[in-house]
Amino acid sequence: MKNTFLAISSAGPNHDRSKGTREQPFWDEHAAFIDRLVDDGFILMGGPLVDEREMPHGALLIVNAEDENEVRERLKNDPWFEKSILKLESVKRWRIFIDARK
Repeated sequence: MKNTFLAISSAGPNHDRSKGTREQPFWDEHAAFIDRLVDDGFILMGGPLVDEREMPHGALLIVNAEDENEVRERLKNDPWFEKSILKLESVKRWRIFIDARK
């Protein structure tokens, strides 16, 4: 049975804080990688975490996985993690009690 997890990342050392999300190095490679995980049904939702100036400083992904190891294994080859644009900070299992989308 799949579980829902939150994968929380922060800006890595190679993240250019003067640029927006789609202006970061390796954006196209990262977007293609993420699109494949969405198509596989692994990623349910995701997007950048932004500060009050609307500047990105990390990201949140909501994913379906068996366990935390699967989350880490599937995300490790993201070009943004490989190139230190993002740094995976934590993976937390999330038990959803409220979902207004249903």
